[in-house]
Amino acid sequence: MEFVPKWIAWESTERCNLSCIHCRCSSDMEKDLFHLDTQRALQLVDRIAELCQPVFVLSGGEPLMREDIFDIARYADGKGFRVCMATNGALLTDDICEQMKQTNIRMVSLSLDGSSAEVHDNFRQVPGSFDAVMRAAELLNQHQIPFLINSSFTQRNQEDIAATFRLAKGLGARAWYMFMIVPTGRGEDVMAELVKPEDYNEILRWHYEQEKQEDKILMRPTCAPHYYRMVPQLNKQSDDKLERRSLTFSTGGAKGCIAAQSICFIDARGNVKPCSYLPLTAGNILETPFKAIWEESQLFQDMRDFKAYKGRCGACEYVNVCGGCRARAYSVTGDYMEEEPFCDYVPLSMGHSS
Repeated sequence: MEFVPKWIAWESTERCNLSCIHCRCSSDMEKDLFHLDTQRALQLVDRIAELCQPVFVLSGGEPLMREDIFDIARYADGKGFRVCMATNGALLTDDICEQMKQTNIRMVSLSLDGSSAEVHDNFRQVPGSFDAVMRAAELLNQHQIPFLINSSFTQRNQEDIAATFRLAKGLGARAWYMFMIVPTGRGEDVMAELVKPEDYNEILRWHYEQEKQEDKILMRPTCAPHYYRMVPQLNKQSDDKLERRSLTFSTGGAKGCIAAQSICFIDARGNVKPCSYLPLTAGNILETPFKAIWEESQLFQDMRDFKAYKGRCGACEYVNVCGGCRARAYSVTGDYMEEEPFCDYVPLSMGHSS
């Protein structure tokens, strides 16, 4: 199997105007605005360009807090990257939208964690953040900038999943990504709030039935890799089978965990990680060629050795399409090669009978 980086997110800043309960990097207004200045940010782009021309997501924190963010976006676009931006939407204005168009931002992602201000603002810990997302979606529509919506769920808001999806669709989002929280960063504090495993399967079954009905908006569960094991299983039981679709900005194929396989994450200091939720570093892009990190780091090589996964994951006949969440395995057990703790499937080789 060939492993090519198709999608790379860069944590352009740790500073953020929100203080969400699940935040991966524990962002707030006290964090440094940036660790890599403009020159080093452009050097980071150059290092990536030596190997590939990926979808390049300007993430954070809140990337719009950097005054040079569009200079970086323009430079990456000039290198052939498909530049996207992940924002909470609160800082969007007509002028910002025009700059997005001028710098060829291909897609914007907004975060929406509830169908009402009551639910979303409780999750985001900032009153008015729901209204800010609504205004942001309206602005993006007015300026004809495509956007997708990411929604994160714990027990706190899981009853609002279907309503949140309907709202995202009604806002005109091109895609809706349902994130099942991985307890990393500030998210470690919500370990007790994680969706229970028994509810997990029910939610994924709901997603399966809903996705079969959709022809206008892409749906994709994120950090829920065993959905990609459940789909072929559920298809066997259904006359109305689910055919997976993808966005132009797909991370590549219908597979569960793709960390270190077709995606990676670069933090605010230039450290390359398998994904944004696994806090282990394969190398620093400003110190080591990206090609060497991607192809030679032990961490990345481990994560591509599917049969070396432990427990049920390594024994599972669906390991090549699922793989389990390596970040969740690490957060719960301390070992990223351990079995996915939220999956209850018993592989055929371990006694399961279909």
